[in-house]
Amino acid sequence: MEERAYWVAWLQVNGVGPILLRRLDRHFGNLGVAWEASPAELGQVEGLGDIKIESIVRERANLNPERLYRQHGDKNPQFWTPVDPEYPRLLLETPSPPPILYYQGNVEPQENTGVIPSVAIVGTRHPTEYGRRWTRRLSAVLAQRGLTIVSGMAAGIDSEAHRACLEVGGRTVAVLGTGVDVVYPARNRSLYDRILECGLVLSEYPRGTKPDRTHFPQRNRIVAGLSRATIVTEAPTKSGALITAYIANDFGRDIYALPGSLDNENALGCLGLLSRGAQVILGEGQLLEMLGELPSVDTAKSAKSPPSHPSTVPNATPSPTIDLEPELDRVLQAVPREPTIFDAIVQTAQMDAGTISGALIQLELLGLVSQQPGMRYQRIG
Repeated sequence: MEERAYWVAWLQVNGVGPILLRRLDRHFGNLGVAWEASPAELGQVEGLGDIKIESIVRERANLNPERLYRQHGDKNPQFWTPVDPEYPRLLLETPSPPPILYYQGNVEPQENTGVIPSVAIVGTRHPTEYGRRWTRRLSAVLAQRGLTIVSGMAAGIDSEAHRACLEVGGRTVAVLGTGVDVVYPARNRSLYDRILECGLVLSEYPRGTKPDRTHFPQRNRIVAGLSRATIVTEAPTKSGALITAYIANDFGRDIYALPGSLDNENALGCLGLLSRGAQVILGEGQLLEMLGELPSVDTAKSAKSPPSHPSTVPNATPSPTIDLEPELDRVLQAVPREPTIFDAIVQTAQMDAGTISGALIQLELLGLVSQQPGMRYQRIG
């Protein structure tokens, strides 16, 4: 309980997020020791400069971890931290697992340890009948084989995946961009209630948290992190589902995409994934055969060890996180606050056009860049 309290307390310090917490935990061995560290000792942690350290020391002096923990637990009785044995093992293997993972519903221990495999199914909020039909077919057959279906309970493909799983008596996990007690979109209330009956709802945001556009791209890393493989059934070129796929690739997880027609805008994102090396889905049987070759979870692997997996999708762009990867940050810094033509951004960033184009899509989905008419882009904020 004492160590859990420090995971809660550190999150009350401004500017401390999943990545910095991971660094503090690794450097000091646990966050309790980090809490008592001197400014000189904090200065040895990567990413901490003098101004940041001064702010941490000042705020830390006014916080009582034990009291914060009690207050937090009163409002949020069900949550895991990375020191809890119940914390999902696959998610712990990722670079930035949520410091606090809230849950509601039915916990399946074998799912958290990876004995029962989980597969993510994601896609557009505005699917065609083709996308809906194949999402339901794939979700149902995987659920019938005992796999847990993970998705984000968004409208469209996510909802179809959850419903089809439940209809065949399968187990599904919904990862929300709100608190676990806030249903979004509101029309998914009945679906939410059905998931709670036999599945699980997860979020990194405390109870009562309302929808926010910045939460959903961050939510995608949890969907990818919980899953041995990610399936994209239908997605346009600008889709949060592609962010999930890129993140899954960055985590070393397998990516599968359903092919579609070039005449269908919703198929172009999937075709792009396939061109970069994602596995093509040619039917339920073939997918089951490929998923049967997924590597087993290394239960002896330390939760604090960074993942070291080969890339599945060559040339895929890096996953966006709160602390942007260097390549994404480089592109962001090359985008002025006034509308600027694409070629000027390429010249400023000194990177190839294909990489910059992919990065701009991710930055736009993260709400950091806005595309204007005439292939012009400007930074937001």
